[in-house]
Amino acid sequence: QVQLVESGGGLVQAGGSLRLSCAASGRTFSSYFIDWFRQAPGKEREFVASIIWSGTVTNYADSVKGRFTISRDAAKNTVYLQMNSLKPEDTAVYYCASRRVGTTFRYWGQGTQVTVSS
Repeated sequence: QVQLVESGGGLVQAGGSLRLSCAASGRTFSSYFIDWFRQAPGKEREFVASIIWSGTVTNYADSVKGRFTISRDAAKNTVYLQMNSLKPEDTAVYYCASRRVGTTFRYWGQGTQVTVSS
């Protein structure tokens, strides 16, 4: 059974940095994307970034390009989201999700709260 566990959220001032982690287990992820999404209060969940497990392909939402970096450590089965130059509008619950290449179904983690104060 696929398990995704996020960690690393917290409270940070605007301009600061956080690194989120997504520990993946339960299967081999070699044919999977790992995605980061976020959901702010009263808003729909939105895509943030994704990486294919090999690390050769990454994708970012325009709102985070140049500030966030997604990476993975295959040995630790962990995907990271380094978030720099944080803004109050980045405040949200951040979720990681796994999706097999060529499909739309995702397994989801429980989320981690990120709060950016102005």
